Amino acid sequence: MIILRNTILYNVAFFVTGTVFAIMLAILINELVSARAKKFYQTIILLPYLMSWVVVGYLSYAYLAPQTGLFNTISRVTGTKQVNFYMTKKYWPYILTFVNLWKGVGYSMIIYLSSVISINPEYYEAAKIDGASKLKCVTSITLPLIKPTFITLFILSVGQVFRSDFGLFYQVPRDSGMLYSVTRTIDVYVYQALMKNSDYAMSSAASVFQSICGFVLIVSANMLVRKHQKSAALF
Repeated sequence: MIILRNTILYNVAFFVTGTVFAIMLAILINELVSARAKKFYQTIILLPYLMSWVVVGYLSYAYLAPQTGLFNTISRVTGTKQVNFYMTKKYWPYILTFVNLWKGVGYSMIIYLSSVISINPEYYEAAKIDGASKLKCVTSITLPLIKPTFITLFILSVGQVFRSDFGLFYQVPRDSGMLYSVTRTIDVYVYQALMKNSDYAMSSAASVFQSICGFVLIVSANMLVRKHQKSAALF
């Protein structure tokens, strides 16, 4: 139940934070006038998505290491209390959420940006003539018109609620046993059951459980969307 709780709650947190920041970044980048600036910021934000989780794990360790990590080095210099992050559970829900957001927001941002760019500029021109502010244009034009993109990503995310990124939950916490209650998800459990405990039956059962739950959820989410807006449903 702890593993199931971790998997579901992390996915909910990842979807909410990822969606909010992706839409914000897409709108902000679209507001830039300079084409070079747009390409520069898109590249910088997307770059972490192209990194391997092994690299991200080492980057995280460079900040969180007990003795040589940046945070503990700053604490030692300033005379504040040092923290052994790999033995302290309370920080990891925030660390994992931040790392996932930093690495993955670029991909979602590109998807939303493509939707924002496709909006007819005449809508904004008409709104400005009527005296609408930038915020009003965003809430009354941009957000409603990117709703189909949001719905598509929402349905896909619902189907992945019982899955997790193995690299994030295994590489970043460095498989620390002290953190299992807040970092171990179903995918990590499947790997450990198979590779460490040779428990083929439980590993297979957990994997099948993921697939069945994912299928049921994505069909249910699509049915819910179809009731409210048939054209936005995937099938």
